[in-house]
Amino acid sequence: MRINCLFISCLLTLAACSSDTEKRLPILGEREPVEKTVDGKTVVDTIYQTIPAFSFINQDSSVVTEKNFEGRIFVADFFFTSCTSICPIMHRNMLKVYEKFKDNKEVGILSHTIDFKYDTPSKLKSYAEKLGITGDQWQFVKGTKDSVYTLAEKNYLVAVAEDKAAPDGFVHQGWFILVDKDKRLRGAYDGTKKEAVDQLITDMEILLEEYDEK
Repeated sequence: MRINCLFISCLLTLAACSSDTEKRLPILGEREPVEKTVDGKTVVDTIYQTIPAFSFINQDSSVVTEKNFEGRIFVADFFFTSCTSICPIMHRNMLKVYEKFKDNKEVGILSHTIDFKYDTPSKLKSYAEKLGITGDQWQFVKGTKDSVYTLAEKNYLVAVAEDKAAPDGFVHQGWFILVDKDKRLRGAYDGTKKEAVDQLITDMEILLEEYDEK
């Protein structure tokens, strides 16, 4: 978890510098240079880390996959409904994102529960209703422990774990991860801090403009 914290902190610094100076967000995560032939010439292209295919059940007991986010940028996070530490703060802040981009078809929010036993679809539904969430723009999803935990740590670079010594039985990081329409990581923000969430909103607008320019 300490390694992930350091890694994400470095990404945050890079993202802040890039968005301030170039008005274009960096592409985060692992990357691999590959050679290909274009018009008879060998050129080097870059393959970036992306969010893979997934399938979860949401608060309405419907299947949600990566296809639900086609043509959208989205913000992902990890939480659980009985959390008494950072989750309430995170989702009060995420409400600002929801309200800012409400009904924008190019924007989605994807919250993964890490409590694979307790957080049934009905629990997620009650949680969403308490937040005042309607429609399908903000999805609250559950999956198996392996599917969610692996996705968090390998693809979103967010540490999550069961921990009987923790007050609520789980520990996790409060990052909001910004993903572009090509499923690439474009930013990481501390969901417990107002100024970081304000930066997220600014960066989402920058990212939408990037696609408008294409």
